[in-house]
Order: sequence, then structure tokens, then C-alpha cells
Amino acid sequence: MSIKTISSREVYRNPWTRVREDVIERANGQRGIYGVVDKDPASIIIPLEQTPQDEFVYLVQQFRYTVGGTFMEFPQGGWEQAEVLPEELARGELREETGLTAERMTLLSTLQIAYGVMNQRHYVYLAEGLTMGEHDRDPEEHDLVVRRVSVDEFEAMVLDGSIVDNCTVAAWGLYRLWRERR
Repeated sequence: MSIKTISSREVYRNPWTRVREDVIERANGQRGIYGVVDKDPASIIIPLEQTPQDEFVYLVQQFRYTVGGTFMEFPQGGWEQAEVLPEELARGELREETGLTAERMTLLSTLQIAYGVMNQRHYVYLAEGLTMGEHDRDPEEHDLVVRRVSVDEFEAMVLDGSIVDNCTVAAWGLYRLWRERR
């Protein structure tokens, strides 16, 4: 390992996030400070509906306070628990945000979100065989809107910059690679 932790202290905590400051020593002996955001595991779900004529995905549109704007992305989130069953988390987030349930959930991979500053696993699931039901949103998701768009429209939105969520774009790229190799 090229960096050794000398000491670590938590500097902030809330129900969703922990921030710590680590004193580190690099391989060359230089010391420094590293700020790390620790978050519990999350999931991102690609809700894919296939008809004989076309393919559709479901997106959620919501206000993202950190960047001060409303954006569309795949359903995603976590439960503020370190130990979760990944598929249970993905199914729960899908139903909570969209009202959708899935016959089949396929784990495509586990990614790290922004690992230059954050320690958070992101389970990427493909959801198929979708049925619409009632959502069960958290209070902070009160303004969330669900949109069903064709895959062509979705990909155009990625290319024209309408969709800027890196996790959504990464999940879609992963799905496309997975599908091509099946």
C-alpha cells in the first residue's frame, strides 16, 4: 500500500453521512491530511421494460440540493445501514421511489461512487418484468416525479447533457456491455 493511515478522527456525522479526517503517510515519507466521506451501501436500478416494438426505462426526476437543480436519473439510494442484502435494498428502493416491482432482478456489478473522496458501494441492478403499484417515498422525496422514456430518448438525453448523474450513465454503460456479451 502506498499510503499508510497514521490516525483517524470523525469530524461530522448525520443519519446519512460520516466524514473523517485521516493523517496519512505516503510511501515517500511525506505526511498529509485526507478527508473521507463514509456512506452505507446504496443501489441503483435500471428499470427496463421491453415491448415487441420498443424498450423503455423508468427515470426519477428530483431536486438535488447539492447542485441546486432538478435532474433525471435511475432510481437509487440506500437505507443508512452498513449491512444490507443488496437485492432487498434494490427492490426496496425501486418500489419506494417509483412504485414498481420486478419479477427479475439481475446484479450487474458493484461499483464505488466517487472513490477519490467517498467510501460507498453501489450495487447495480437490472429490473425486468415490471409491475406498477404504489410508491412509498421518504419525506425528502416529496417532489419526485417518475418518467417512462424510450431507450432511444434516454440515450439522447445522456448525449445532450440532460442526464448528468454519473451513476446513471455508468450503470447504463455497464448494462450495455453486459447485454452485448450475453
